[in-house]
Amino acid sequence: MTLAVFFGCAFIAFGPAFALFIFTIAKDPLRVIILIAGAFFWLLSLLLSSLVWFIAVKASNAEDTSLQRGLLIFGVIFSVLLQEVFRYAYYRILRKANEGLAAISDDDSSTISVQQMAYVAGLGFGIMSGAFSMINILSDSLGPGTVGIFGDSQYYFITSAFMTLALTLLHTFWGVVFFEGCEKSRWWVIGVVVTLHLVVSCLSLLNPLYSGSLPPVYVIMVLMAIWAFFSAGGSLSSITQLCSRRMSDVNSS
Repeated sequence: MTLAVFFGCAFIAFGPAFALFIFTIAKDPLRVIILIAGAFFWLLSLLLSSLVWFIAVKASNAEDTSLQRGLLIFGVIFSVLLQEVFRYAYYRILRKANEGLAAISDDDSSTISVQQMAYVAGLGFGIMSGAFSMINILSDSLGPGTVGIFGDSQYYFITSAFMTLALTLLHTFWGVVFFEGCEKSRWWVIGVVVTLHLVVSCLSLLNPLYSGSLPPVYVIMVLMAIWAFFSAGGSLSSITQLCSRRMSDVNSS
């Protein structure tokens, strides 16, 4: 049973991200490099936020529950803000790198559009974020023991997997919208991305009240997916053309 829980949660949490990597990134070496670098930048933000968290805990020497809760909220907010700072830093580096490639090369295949960079970088952030939030949970799902045997929620592993899936995709969508805001100097867009990131992260603090955390997160994910689609250059006419093309392919077959 533990193996079923392990593989089921792993496929839920990382299946869509793995599919996106295989079908849209794996064949392009430049995209793979951008993905890995994006994951590295997220790791740097985690390292710095962990250092600040360690200093804060040691300085407070907190034993009462309320102070520990306050430190947890502080750590979540600081970590989110630091991730967005590193996202902006990564955007600046990618823009400089892409301009350099365009200047020294006459081959358009060696450059990549801002929308593509945003998508790949966001997916890199999301994959690494999902890996760190889910890897220990997957390890515990292998046992020994039975979920909920002491009265805890039996849905801990499955809801954690769905939350990881949402965060992974949200980082991808946030990356696309964030880069568009930077490109067009729409600072309110960047502010919305940071605010939604804070909201989603703080909603996770409601757990084990999963009915209060998962539905709002998935509503935000759907809205961000729509926003990212239009930010990347999508339109209603492109959806109509795609559907009509699919229908004609089905009818011809």
